[in-house]
Formats: sequence, structure tokens, C-alpha cells
Amino acid sequence: MNKVAARPGLGGATFAKFLANNGALVGLFVLGLALFIATPDFLTGPNLLNIGIQASVIAVLAFGLTFVIVAGGIDLSVGSVAALSAMGSAWIFSQADLPGWLALGGGLFFGALSGAVSGLAVAFGRLPSFIATLAMLSIARGLTLVLSEGRPIPTAPAVSFLGSNIGPVPMPIVVLVIAGTVAAAILNFTVIGRYMYAVGGNTEAARLSGIPVRRVLVTVFALSGLFAALAGLLLSGRLDSAQPQAAVGYELDAIAAVVIGGASLAGGVGRISGTLIGALVLVVIRNGLNLLNVSSFWQQVVIGLVIALAVGVDSLRRKSARH
Repeated sequence: MNKVAARPGLGGATFAKFLANNGALVGLFVLGLALFIATPDFLTGPNLLNIGIQASVIAVLAFGLTFVIVAGGIDLSVGSVAALSAMGSAWIFSQADLPGWLALGGGLFFGALSGAVSGLAVAFGRLPSFIATLAMLSIARGLTLVLSEGRPIPTAPAVSFLGSNIGPVPMPIVVLVIAGTVAAAILNFTVIGRYMYAVGGNTEAARLSGIPVRRVLVTVFALSGLFAALAGLLLSGRLDSAQPQAAVGYELDAIAAVVIGGASLAGGVGRISGTLIGALVLVVIRNGLNLLNVSSFWQQVVIGLVIALAVGVDSLRRKSARH
């Protein structure tokens, strides 16, 4: 009698645990099913490729941000750093007249350097990450306007290649898969990845355990800048030009993707796979609302509600974990 009665409870607990760990994936499936019923255009090949292309920039941006959030920080500068990196790359090619491959590498360097500067301000200047990256947001956007003089600059062929196709497969989706694999490997299979979780979980305990906290913080922000640069190059490759106002507001989408994917803003929790799902949720919502001819104004309202819901779920999850 007791064994039979216990089974439903056990099954319910297992389902609740699965839902808690994979809520974003379940939400994405339900969302896709609802849009499939609502509009026949959703599950078509061209539209699914379009979703992948749109998700590539946000997801790559969010991969780097995942490192920072897992380590207990926040990076508000990723959108501006993406724009600066793309503009720096275009400037190297068109104004300095250097080879395309060097322009591509230069763009990635701009991003990593910008992130490292933020990391140094946090680790050694003891600035809150919110303040340090808010300052970098303004600095990077200002430098983007200085380099461009407010005008678009053509990209190098090596950068434009990132916006092309390899056969039927768009290059942004290929880059997305490679970047996600590399990010997951860093977070799950390297020493620095384990250090990120430790620092985000309890910074003081990590320091007492001998973990080089300052070095970890500089590294996570440099990685965030590097992935932001790659996202910026993807965006400029699609447009064949670096735009001075590119990626405005993208940092909010990237933060939302990480949180929707199950990461905790308190630090110590997060997965690259969850971040990818979070980015897909955001893009699918926007894509579906466009297909349903919903006003862009209402789309912002819906996205805001989704972000608020994700943060609320994270807060409840942390409260239940403490109890």
C-alpha cells in the first residue's frame, strides 16, 4: 500500500525537478507548438533558417555573458563592445589598408581588450561590475562613433564571409555551433570554468581556497568581450558594413537569454546550453509575433514580461534552495 502510494509522489517530484532544470526547453517546445498551430509559416525551412540567423548574434553575445554571470558579475557593455569591435575591424581594413585576416583578428582583439579593461576595473579597482561595464558601454560606443565619424564603414571580405552561406547552411549558424561548443568546453571541462562557478558561488570561500579570484575576474570579462566581438563581426558580416549604432540594446537581450536559460543573477549557476535555449526563446517570440502581425511596440511589452517572469522564477528557485 505504501509503495503504491509513494509512486505518484516520486513521479511528481521527478517531473518537478525536470521542469525546474529544463523550464526554458519546455517553454521553447510549447511556444513552437503554439506558433505552429497559429500560423502555417512558422515551421517552414526558410523561416527556421531565419530564426537561426537571428539567434546567432544574440546567442554568441550571451555565451560570453554567461561566463560573467556564472562568476557573479554582470556586463552591460557587450552591445557597445560588439559595435566597437566591428567598427575597429572595418577601420583596420578600409582606413589602415591592412589585410582582411588582420582586420578580423583586430576586431576580436578590440573586444578582448575592452573586456579585460572592465575586468581590471572590477578585480583591481574594486568597482562593482555594474558600474565598470556601464562606463565601458559609454566609452566603447563613443570610440565607435569616433572611428566611424558617425558613418558606416565597409567590412573586410573575411568579415563579410561570416554573413555568407556554406552551401544551403548560413555561416552565422555554423559560427553559432562552433562558438557554443567552445564556450561549453571552457565552462565544463577547464580549470578556469570550475573557478568561475566557485567564484560566483562564494567569492570569499574561493579566495580562501587558493583560487586566484582577480585573475578569474579579468579572464571572464575578457572572454565576454571576445565573444561580444565575434557577435559584432557576425552582425557586420551580414550587413557588409560596420554601423556606428549597431547592437544598441543587445546587452539586454543577452542578459535575458542567460537568465531565461536558467542562470542565476546571484552567480554560481548557468549553462551554455541553457543560454542557447534562452536566446532561441527570445528570437522565436519575436519571429512569431512578426508572423502574427503584432505591433513592434507590443513585442517589447511581451519581451519585458518574459524577462520579468524568468527573473521571478530564478528568485523563487533560490529561495526554495535556501529552505
